[in-house]
Amino acid sequence: MAELTGTLLWYWAICPREAWLMAHELNPDEDDPYLELGRFLSRQAYPRSRRRELALPGMKLDLIETEEGEVVVAEVKKSSRFIEAARIQLLFYLKRLKEYGVEARGELRVPKERKRFAVELDEAGSARLRAAIQGLRELLRQEVPPPPRRIPFCRRCAYREFCWSDLETEERGQGGGLR
Repeated sequence: MAELTGTLLWYWAICPREAWLMAHELNPDEDDPYLELGRFLSRQAYPRSRRRELALPGMKLDLIETEEGEVVVAEVKKSSRFIEAARIQLLFYLKRLKEYGVEARGELRVPKERKRFAVELDEAGSARLRAAIQGLRELLRQEVPPPPRRIPFCRRCAYREFCWSDLETEERGQGGGLR
């Protein structure tokens, strides 16, 4: 089974099919304009002089700071639209850091909207994270990905052509697809 990561949990919370595809190394187009936009916003909002990233097994933290002696781990998002998925991702990072002996608090930051959301690994957050991890593990045990489900995220998804090209061809009356 694939290693559980914060990113996979984020995708699972939005689109289980995308999480399954990523976990099985069917990776999206890395040059997708929406992926590029996310990287650009992170670099612009937090220039290298202030930004400290950290990569550990299963996680890549966008930003680590200390405020008044307290470790703050921030995840930077381009929109607050999928904030609950981002909350699960950050809860996973806080749990993993705690396993390494690092007590931290989390913050979701949305620079374009000038918003910040506090995230704590309290009892409710831990329960939410356990349920998400269980759901992701069940998904990853499946032999095939779940069928595509059209959701608002599809318009900006790097997998959109993979999931919908045959269906869109059929809708235009240009022949059969594989479904």
